[in-house]
Amino acid sequence: MLIKIAGVQMACREDKEHNIQKALKMGELAAEKGAQIICFQELFNTHWFPRDINEDNFLLAEDLNGPTMQTMRVLAKEKEVTLICPFFERDGDRYFNTAAVIDKAGEILGTYRKIHIPQIPLWEERAYFAPGDKGFPVFDLGFVKIGVQICWDNFFPEGVRTLALQGAQLVFAPTAAAFASQQRWLKVMAGNAIVNGLFILRVNRVGSEPRQDFYGMSFCLSPEGDLVDEPTGLHEGILLVDIALEEVSRARREWPFLKDRRPEAYTSLTELIRDEKKSERDHHAGHRKGT
Repeated sequence: MLIKIAGVQMACREDKEHNIQKALKMGELAAEKGAQIICFQELFNTHWFPRDINEDNFLLAEDLNGPTMQTMRVLAKEKEVTLICPFFERDGDRYFNTAAVIDKAGEILGTYRKIHIPQIPLWEERAYFAPGDKGFPVFDLGFVKIGVQICWDNFFPEGVRTLALQGAQLVFAPTAAAFASQQRWLKVMAGNAIVNGLFILRVNRVGSEPRQDFYGMSFCLSPEGDLVDEPTGLHEGILLVDIALEEVSRARREWPFLKDRRPEAYTSLTELIRDEKKSERDHHAGHRKGT
């Protein structure tokens, strides 16, 4: 069974409405080309505001009933496609870096909230986003089971492994990577694809923004860790690839990494986590006492 999937990489402005309208047009084009699932880049409807810390940027956040999701729901229903839409989510007084999954009926199946939040120069994300609180959900589309890992998440193997153990066959990875980092992303995602026996579609931002040049180069990897097709270029575009789900079952049968796991041997991981948390609590307690 072949499934056609698409990744939309585009340049964004500070005008959110402009970005949404561009995403609509590119999404429509991908659907007309036969895409059944379309994934947009990380924070697809805004400029890359986490490059610095500015309270005004919180005005960019929306909830699931906001104008961006309402617009994308119409697109999904009209074109009968599933959409993965990463956006700046407001949930009450909490804020998340979120990907909403919209089915072909225009209904929101659910969301994935980015769990691993970086705080490095030009990616000042902890100033805006709380760590995701919904774990690693798998979305059953009927013809394929998918998961999402947003950008930094992909460097933590536990996420993709958790998705694979829940039956995910395809992982979408919307990112916002700049500078000369393509080979690092390719290597780590190829490893994740191989050891979990699944497809990964990486969709990266593109375009020049203040202090950053996002390079695009979106790609799709097979369960063998090989490129399904050539990566996209450095400009706006759509990555369209056909994937065969039988490759997932074949890879997992020939390389039974999931089957050969030994969870009983990994208990030291939870012990290490417990010790880390205790050490952190003791540190904070000592600091408070000192002050």
